[in-house]
Amino acid sequence: MPPVISTPLAVLASGVMLALVAAGTGAIMLQQGSSFSHPRRVGGPFTLADLDGKPVTEADLKGKPTALFFGFTRCPDVCPTTLSTLTNALGRMGKDGDKLNVVFVTLDPTRDTPDVVRDYLTSFDPRIRALTGTQAEVDRMADLFHVHVKRIAGKDGDYTLEHSAAVELFDRTGKVVGEIGYNEEEASALAKLITLAFPGQCHPGGGVSLWDGAADGTCRPS
Repeated sequence: MPPVISTPLAVLASGVMLALVAAGTGAIMLQQGSSFSHPRRVGGPFTLADLDGKPVTEADLKGKPTALFFGFTRCPDVCPTTLSTLTNALGRMGKDGDKLNVVFVTLDPTRDTPDVVRDYLTSFDPRIRALTGTQAEVDRMADLFHVHVKRIAGKDGDYTLEHSAAVELFDRTGKVVGEIGYNEEEASALAKLITLAFPGQCHPGGGVSLWDGAADGTCRPS
């Protein structure tokens, strides 16, 4: 299980996410029936918006596998590090990266306006799309996806956020099938994204477990 990030401005890693599963929420999906499935409940109906204000729901993420990351633009290290890892992996995948939805959801919509997020994402792969909404809408989605988030007060009314650090991985039907842990080696992250894009195939560079990155001896040559 990945370690928990405990520095003041860092986030809780995926081990915390697993601990939160027992709490459960309404309108959740039982994740089973996929060759990559893990017995864990996560996800459900949500309505947010893209940076142009177009509504986006869980249905819009189906049809392609999805890598989903929650964060905020003022995050000092974890968020830019994770987005850089995803950017590097997408760059190495080339056109194969088009087979994936790669989504960044801001947990701080009050400060992360569409213009702020749009400017922030110029430093990363343009295929990474961002979602936002009201604070209530974002909080509901974070709850459905078992994302821990806590507001930490600072000086003069400022604040930062403590939040789950893992990138959650979903198959084309919306079932959770794995995760990329914070500070996971880029080679492992790349192999997982290739595997996510080509499920069940021993595609070059892929064919690994989407949970622990171990080689998958059951995949078939692509």
